Amino acid sequence: MNTKVGKIATMILSDESPETPLQRKLGEVGKKLGLAALGICLLIFIIGLFKRIPATEMFMTSVGLAVAAIPEGLPAIVTIMLSIGVTKMAKRNSIIRKLPAVETLGSSSVICSDKTGTLTQNKMKVVEVQSINNSERSKRQILKLASMCTDCSITAKDGKLFAEGEPTEMALVNAALEIGENKEEIYREEKRINDIPFDSERKLMTTIHKIGNKYKIITKGAPDVLLKRCSKIYDNGKIENLSSQIRTSIISKNENMAKQALRVIAVAYLELDKLSSNINTNIENNLIFVGLIGMIDPPREGVKEAVATCRRAGIKTVMITGDHIITAKAIAKELGILKLGDYAITGEELDKIPQKDLEKNIMNYSVFARVSPEHKVRIVKAFQAKRKCSCNDRRPE
Repeated sequence: MNTKVGKIATMILSDESPETPLQRKLGEVGKKLGLAALGICLLIFIIGLFKRIPATEMFMTSVGLAVAAIPEGLPAIVTIMLSIGVTKMAKRNSIIRKLPAVETLGSSSVICSDKTGTLTQNKMKVVEVQSINNSERSKRQILKLASMCTDCSITAKDGKLFAEGEPTEMALVNAALEIGENKEEIYREEKRINDIPFDSERKLMTTIHKIGNKYKIITKGAPDVLLKRCSKIYDNGKIENLSSQIRTSIISKNENMAKQALRVIAVAYLELDKLSSNINTNIENNLIFVGLIGMIDPPREGVKEAVATCRRAGIKTVMITGDHIITAKAIAKELGILKLGDYAITGEELDKIPQKDLEKNIMNYSVFARVSPEHKVRIVKAFQAKRKCSCNDRRPE
């Protein structure tokens, strides 16, 4: 439970699931029936005493009336109705595991959705590679280093090589293969000896390679995060200092690519004569920036129409993603999630907002970018705490 996954599980398990609207209504009906039954039983008991009927007999009569007032058939009726709902959903190719989920789904006023693989196809393809001078040599170096910093494997089928693994890394390795850079062949000369896996908070991944008596550190990840860890830049075979002017140019290129709804990955490296025995994230500093890779992940078919249908039904669709905010906004606008008057916010900005203020203004936000799992829990809790909205007092589920 001390791992990242364990801590996320603790956050989820420590919070009790909210009651569904049907459960709340049944609870209210139960209270009203109980009070009414007690009132009627008390009234009958008093009337019987006035008529001089023995108290014991009137007490037993009152108890009998109270028991008779209990609607034993109500749970069965509710279960049957929910079962009918499950059957109808199954005919529409939607399988529901728990019966109350049918009613809860129908009462939802907010849908929080991930972007990659949910709103989009999760079929990445490299469409743009940017370096400082955009020379072919620099672009080749970018793709070569990016493919080396992946966990993909390369297989052959029908005489053609292709990558297998996580979609983003597959796109990088396949793009490198197209220009003749095979990571497995490169590994024979630049052996991979260690790595620091990708982390959703760091937004980076690093691999360590041994070349003779020297070592090469390759890091890829979010451009805005990686650029802060670079002090030099690779420019057509030359290494220069990373000036503020060049830094501004890189940021501008990143934003322009993101506005085209591209997922942008930055690549950097560092060569060392000696390697510390204690490998940690400190080696991800003073790196040499190489360039940017833009990948496109097309929206899923039918998503735009589904978002529009939800909006007409009074359901707000929210995008929660780890991508750059400009990329997220571009996709959200294309799908109709981000409309005029809606706001987008990053995880870094979210950290500065107290939970009470977030709960108060949560309905104003439609896009959450660069978020961690902890942020996702905060966002969902804020929506759940917003009991009243413009959807007939329906609570977000």
